[in-house]
Amino acid sequence: QVQLVESGGGLVQPGGSLRLSCAASGIIFRLYTMGWYRQAPGKQRELVATITSGRNTNYADSVKGRFTISRDNAKNTVYLQMNSLKPEDTAVYYCNAELRGEYYSGSQGTQVTVSS
Repeated sequence: QVQLVESGGGLVQPGGSLRLSCAASGIIFRLYTMGWYRQAPGKQRELVATITSGRNTNYADSVKGRFTISRDNAKNTVYLQMNSLKPEDTAVYYCNAELRGEYYSGSQGTQVTVSS
């Protein structure tokens, strides 16, 4: 059974930082491209960042230079370091795993709220 469990969200002031974690089980983690998506109220889910098995990264333009995605294959965990947070970063953040069309997504997400 595949599980992706997100954690690390919370309430932070504008300009602050958070680090999200996503622990994976049930997959050969090191083979998968891992990603973070987010969904704000009333908006579609959008890609935030991805990292391949070879550690190539890709970011949404809105987060470039502020967010960093990384992975620890020994811990089956993907991280999202978020700095210089803005109110528009407020959303529920989900992680996902993809390999050759096989796709899994976290179901609970973690809430990030940026507000003064």
